[in-house]
Amino acid sequence: MVRGGENLAESGVVLAAVRDEYDLDCARPAAREAELREATLRLLTVWNVLQYAGTVVTMLDDVDEFAGRHVRSLESVADRVREEFPALTVHTDAEKSVSVASVLVEASRHAELLVMGGRRSPGYFGPTLGRTTHSLLHHSHCPVELIPRHGEEQRSVAS
Repeated sequence: MVRGGENLAESGVVLAAVRDEYDLDCARPAAREAELREATLRLLTVWNVLQYAGTVVTMLDDVDEFAGRHVRSLESVADRVREEFPALTVHTDAEKSVSVASVLVEASRHAELLVMGGRRSPGYFGPTLGRTTHSLLHHSHCPVELIPRHGEEQRSVAS
């Protein structure tokens, strides 16, 4: 999906949204695109402790564990990308917010391309988009490449 103005400025950054280790399948195409553009790859994970409300008892002690889980997933993906694309400069960022979509939309201001995994909810027929994906397709400041996610990652999480 192409978003943004007709004369998109070159930022030298390809942005990939990373939720967990399964997003390696969208980080790879982002890395290839960054290589072609001679750009930097920025892997960004955004977590929201409110996404766990109702599924676990969120105690203050658990917040660090939630953050740590996201950072470990991000670093795992980054390590694999660095291994497969050794000449590529890869930066990682982890942010906490009440709105994953708003952080990614803002990050898209400074990117030439946003690559992210799209979630298809189990049991649905036809195209389905999560809230974050839908928001990015409508509000991103750069083109968005949506890569289908497969396997266990289809569990219900905020997207």
